[in-house]
Amino acid sequence: MKVRVTQIKSGIGYPLRQKQTLWSLGLRKMHQTKEHELTPQIQGMIDKVKHLIKVEEIN
Repeated sequence: MKVRVTQIKSGIGYPLRQKQTLWSLGLRKMHQTKEHELTPQIQGMIDKVKHLIKVEEIN
């Protein structure tokens, strides 16, 4: 299954680890969208920054 991840909130003011997680997901700017295969590693990253992103399933 694939997911579409969109950054909806800035990483400014959040811990460095959360900013690095956004970068690891490929999100460099606000409202940028990336598609990923949903693996346990990606799911873990999504869970860490779920307050900064929007996640949609892709069929």
